[in-house]
Formats: sequence, C-alpha cells, structure tokens
Amino acid sequence: MSDDVVIIDSGGANLASLQFALERLGARSSVSADPAVIVAARRVLLPGVGSAGDAMYRLRSAGIDRVFPALRQPVLGICLGMQLLFQRSAEGPSGALGVLPGDVDRLVPAPGRPVPHMGWNTLDPVRADPLLEGIAPGEYFYFVHSFAARPSATTIGTADYGGPLVAVAGRDNFRGVQFHPERSGAAGAKLLANFLRLV
Repeated sequence: MSDDVVIIDSGGANLASLQFALERLGARSSVSADPAVIVAARRVLLPGVGSAGDAMYRLRSAGIDRVFPALRQPVLGICLGMQLLFQRSAEGPSGALGVLPGDVDRLVPAPGRPVPHMGWNTLDPVRADPLLEGIAPGEYFYFVHSFAARPSATTIGTADYGGPLVAVAGRDNFRGVQFHPERSGAAGAKLLANFLRLV
C-alpha cells in the first residue's frame, strides 16, 4: 500500500513532528527528494524552515522544481513551503516555484510587533475552501516567519500583523498555509485532516 502523503525533503524542516501529526490522524507518510516518488504520490506536503534561497537550491538540485508545477494531486505548502509556491521571495535572488501569482516580502518590524512574527494569531477566512471546513473564523494557529505574501485573488484566509497577510492561499490543487498546523493543536489537526480528505 502506498503512503497517504509524501513529504518533500526541502531541508531544515522539522519533518518528525509533521510525520507524527499525520500519524495521529491515521495517515502513513514518507519523506523523499526523488521527483519520481513525488509525482506518483497520492498527496504531497512541502514543508520548510529557514531560507528560501537554500530551499530552492535543494529543490533545483534534486530536479523537483521541474516536476512540481505539473503535479495534479493535492499539494500543501507549510510556512516557508507556502512562500515557495509564489513567484518570488525577497529572501533570495532567484525565483520560487511559481504556482501562485505574486511575491513574498519581508515583514517590517514596529513597536510591539517584532520580526520574526512568532506565536499564536487568529485566522480570518476570506473565502470558503475545503481545507478550512469546520474551522471557525478567529481560530488560533501558530506562526513563525519573517516574510509574508500580500493578499490577492488566491488568498483563502488572512492573519493580522500590522495589516493583513496571507495565512492560507490556494489555486487548483495547490494550497499553502503560513502557520504550522502540526504545532497548532486541535485546529491544526483539523486542517491536516481536511487536507487528507482532498481529492
């Protein structure tokens, strides 16, 4: 039997906690940087912690960047993994995966609003999506990031940190969340369970 989810090894991510969160939901997962394994997967997770430039270097070195935009199964980017779904990031000189339009910019620090944005913040849905089914507006999720995308037509939900930033985005089979569902308690587990039901 094939795994329910293949987690892309993009480097620097806390893969064990993500696998454990999926295991608690009864899902089998594996970690791979093999494009053939990723293309054949039932569902794909793209996590990421660290630098966009480093992560894209790893994805390009493995040839994942060439197959990723053509994936047709449900795909979920998490934290840096969501940022890599966009066209460009201010964090690095090279482009990202480009499956969502728009750029990712550095957050601007302000009094009482340090960067990185680290901690619990509420999620405000802006349109219905199966990924957020059963998740109430104002539910809390756990964020750790210094870069964010601006809301656009692909935005599913926002969080406020000195203004709205993209917390959930998606188009077609691709979705991304800026927060860490594996660290977000019951609400995060619900979101991952919704992802496992996507077809």
